[in-house]
Amino acid sequence: MGVAAGAPRGKRDCFCFPVKVFLIDHLRHINYHACMGVVTSQQITKYYDRYRDTEITFSKEVIKTLHLDPRQVYVKCADSQWPCIINSTSFLAVKIIVGTKGGAYARLSQDNCDAKVRFCFAQADAQPITFFVSGKVTEITPYMNAQDLAVITITFSQRPPDDLIEIIGRVLEANFNAVQRKEERIALTEETRRKLGISHEETLITVQGVPRHCILKDLSFSGAKVILLGLSQFLINREATLCIDFDEPPETVKLNGTVLRCEPVQGRKDIVAVSLRFADKSIPMSYKLHINNFLTSKRKKELQVFNASSLSTGM
Repeated sequence: MGVAAGAPRGKRDCFCFPVKVFLIDHLRHINYHACMGVVTSQQITKYYDRYRDTEITFSKEVIKTLHLDPRQVYVKCADSQWPCIINSTSFLAVKIIVGTKGGAYARLSQDNCDAKVRFCFAQADAQPITFFVSGKVTEITPYMNAQDLAVITITFSQRPPDDLIEIIGRVLEANFNAVQRKEERIALTEETRRKLGISHEETLITVQGVPRHCILKDLSFSGAKVILLGLSQFLINREATLCIDFDEPPETVKLNGTVLRCEPVQGRKDIVAVSLRFADKSIPMSYKLHINNFLTSKRKKELQVFNASSLSTGM
């Protein structure tokens, strides 16, 4: 949802080269896991304590973002195992979907049934992350009133593996910060773009179906500021879609929203700074993760500097 992986980047070349060069030169004068970083045991404990009973539904977008391999997900009982679908999970329990006509349902519906669920998360250029989580069947309900499908809740018998806490915790934290820190803006410099994994400041914004070349100036969970050639009266309050190319992992994220403000740049009426407000419900999960990774990394470094300063001054 909202992500077009591998979208052709050559579309940028459809713009008039002299105009593109002029705009860029003028503005310059104005002035999930390798990319995620290392997660400490302290951070994993923080995820667990903060989000232990928060449930995340495995929608198509979440499955894609987490790189879950549904073909390698199983439920195991005694010495037998069956394919299943993960409906949702927290750090306390997982809900799976199975057919009511098969052996899995017959075995799992027995009293005091112990079971294990196998998770499998793919990794680029590496072995997948796989593990079992053990628990006991505590509830069985029909799936959306269907007679041939059932949702089976398996409550974990102990804290789940750190891999699950880390993978799910990142998503839950990104969703939390997307609300709590939605207005915190990231000014896009060469350094911040590198940390975000954005290789180019130039990109595309489509306003009312018309693609326009623009330059990224800042980003947040809730919106963006870009600079482009255009007139305010043809942009303000219009629906727009901003495309951003990320390198890690390689993908083009599409963000739908509305143009809130237009401001002339250095008194030029034909070059405007456009403030875009994203539509909350359509913000891709992968975009939230990129923004959250940057902001949390920045916060950690600020705390490290503060602690070092406190120690040096004897505070």
